[in-house]
Amino acid sequence: MNDLIAFNKPYGVICQFSAHEKYGTLKDYIRQPGFYPAGRLDTDSEGLLLLTNNGRLQAQIAEPKHGKEKTYWAQLEGGYHPEKLVLLTKCMDLGDFITQPAEVRLLEAGEAECLWPRNPPIRERKTVPDFWVEIKISEGKNRQVRRMTAKAGYPCLRLVRVAVGKLNVFDLGLGLGEWSFCSRP
Repeated sequence: MNDLIAFNKPYGVICQFSAHEKYGTLKDYIRQPGFYPAGRLDTDSEGLLLLTNNGRLQAQIAEPKHGKEKTYWAQLEGGYHPEKLVLLTKCMDLGDFITQPAEVRLLEAGEAECLWPRNPPIRERKTVPDFWVEIKISEGKNRQVRRMTAKAGYPCLRLVRVAVGKLNVFDLGLGLGEWSFCSRP
């Protein structure tokens, strides 16, 4: 049953099929009628995006009430301070909603080197350090990870969704801009 597509969405691609005057769209990569995103990734975020032609499955993946875990790798600007990152592991008031606690893990040196190059590359400042963390959430509301890291004092330079549930972009072997049919997460 081919009712789920995994797509490795590049930076600068908007999660819609209709034409956009400024950005590339899903239509530039996927030509499977009847498939729609199960959740979204911001235009400036990259990584695993799931699409389906099954409304019930779309809800199970996208709606926060179903608690489908989403895993992100975030490149954060600034020096690593564990006391600031612990803020992400608690409920956080973002103004329009209060987040559930996230799971956070500092990525080991070089661990993020398996990621594809971003085009355009992120800005690099020689006087400002950066580091990578893994953040797991089960809500996935609008710009949630970026808003959480900013509130903790870390601007997010690059955000890559690496997994939804048990589906992992690396295990799927998807290069940037590639897609394949897959099993349910």
